[in-house]
Amino acid sequence: MAANITPSRLAALVKTRCQIFQTAYNPTSARTGAKYLRARLRGPSMVKYYPPVANIAELARTYKNSGVVDFAEAQRLKDVEDKKRRGKGAPPKAKDKGQSRRTARRR
Repeated sequence: MAANITPSRLAALVKTRCQIFQTAYNPTSARTGAKYLRARLRGPSMVKYYPPVANIAELARTYKNSGVVDFAEAQRLKDVEDKKRRGKGAPPKAKDKGQSRRTARRR
């Protein structure tokens, strides 16, 4: 009796079964990635696994009076001051459009 089932009838049965059990109907067996979409997310457990990183700059900003010094930031500020003293620093910012160098060039 099983030999009398036509392919179209079998496809209709599979489609109905997918509707009843709320599964994806995929007659062409195309790759959908459903296995990975159903899987549990790995991110939260990875975040819990690694301890938080101590950030010296953030600690120095939070506790200013405690004497915590970020040596990299201190060196950067010293270098900026040295460049300004030699005239190699960033140019001064314009207070309004009239003082802008770009506006002066267009005139």
